[in-house]
Amino acid sequence: MINRKMTKNGEVPGDTAMTPGADALIVYTDGASRGNPGDAAWAYVVVRDGSVVAWRSGYLGKTTNNVAEYHAIINALRAAREFTTGSVVVRSDSELVVRQVTGRYRIRKEHLAGLAEEVWRLMRDFTEVQFENVPREHPCIQVVDRLCNETLDARPQVKE
Repeated sequence: MINRKMTKNGEVPGDTAMTPGADALIVYTDGASRGNPGDAAWAYVVVRDGSVVAWRSGYLGKTTNNVAEYHAIINALRAAREFTTGSVVVRSDSELVVRQVTGRYRIRKEHLAGLAEEVWRLMRDFTEVQFENVPREHPCIQVVDRLCNETLDARPQVKE
């Protein structure tokens, strides 16, 4: 079982959503799986100063929704390195993944622990990384959800 703090300094914020600093980069992430496990995809959108500066999605093959959520965060943090080494706010609708990477929930599945370790490794590239759980109805979460679905729709459906 792994517990991990949210920032390099070991700070864990309260339950309230943080207000990012003016220079903070905001990334919205989502993962989707059709079936659990099933065909899965991830997506992110990077927002700087209120404008989308990058977005991407990818296909994972057959895996779970939680794995897809982790891949979305990992890929978003990799992309964020192109824009800042300062503050990053990661917003996701996955309560489980947000609480796991911030140390509020234990990670019981070994395959998720490895993905969380990659998130924590990538966090070292920034002065601060904040994680926020946001509602599925958030407009930017709707965008990354649509990117996931478009990625899945573009794949040929294989019957087993």
